[in-house]
Amino acid sequence: MSDYGADLFKGTAGYYSRYRPPYPSSLIRFLVNEFSLNGEGRLLDLGCGTGQLALRFSDWFEEIVGVDTESEMLDEANRFSNYKRLDHARWLQGRAEEHVSDWGSFRLIIIAKAFHWMDRASILEILHNSSDTNGGIAIIDNYNEEQEPLLWQLKVNEVVKRWLGDARRAGNSTYTPPKERYEDIVRKSRFKNVQRHILPSYSYTWTVDSIIGNLYSTSFASRRFFGDNLVRFENDLKSVLLDVDSTGVFTEELSVSVITAKKILTF
Repeated sequence: MSDYGADLFKGTAGYYSRYRPPYPSSLIRFLVNEFSLNGEGRLLDLGCGTGQLALRFSDWFEEIVGVDTESEMLDEANRFSNYKRLDHARWLQGRAEEHVSDWGSFRLIIIAKAFHWMDRASILEILHNSSDTNGGIAIIDNYNEEQEPLLWQLKVNEVVKRWLGDARRAGNSTYTPPKERYEDIVRKSRFKNVQRHILPSYSYTWTVDSIIGNLYSTSFASRRFFGDNLVRFENDLKSVLLDVDSTGVFTEELSVSVITAKKILTF
């Protein structure tokens, strides 16, 4: 595992909360049914970011705990939970290893677009020990290996590489994606009934501004990486996108994959 340092998402939280596409309601319904949620027990969102997904389960748990290494993300999470006047959500800064001794146990643990940053085998052992019997985990992502990138997405990638280079930056290092499929990693853990679910796709509409804002929410294209070239980068990207479609409006079909697994005690 690479050590990406403490600044992996530094400066991205405001863009993250505003420009990341929200997960569809079908995801919430699916997890409620899959884990028979009824308002009892506790939820852990590991790598919770700004907490927006965790807070959508506010009616389904007695307590919500979000953990993230980035303090700016948790500031946003606190802002959202205060705005919604939710007093049963709390946010912890740090790594799982730093909180496991006192965070208790959970009916459901979710990891959304964050599993790739973690020491996966070690984390799964921690989470198994932190799960209620018959509880479990859900690893959530928008990645669809069968979906080809759209023209405008290819153009965005070209422009980012033109300004930042071919290596995908990640904190104080570069990012290399996991070589092993997530479900195969989970099957090596003590969790049982490992399944991958693909939920129905849904349409999401982007504008030039939201595409730029979403880039600034990422670890690889944070505003700070562009330095004095920021305005020139934006002008370049806007020009390229408007060449693809002069309306500046782009539609994407997003899919959601969910890997679920349960803690089942065997004797």
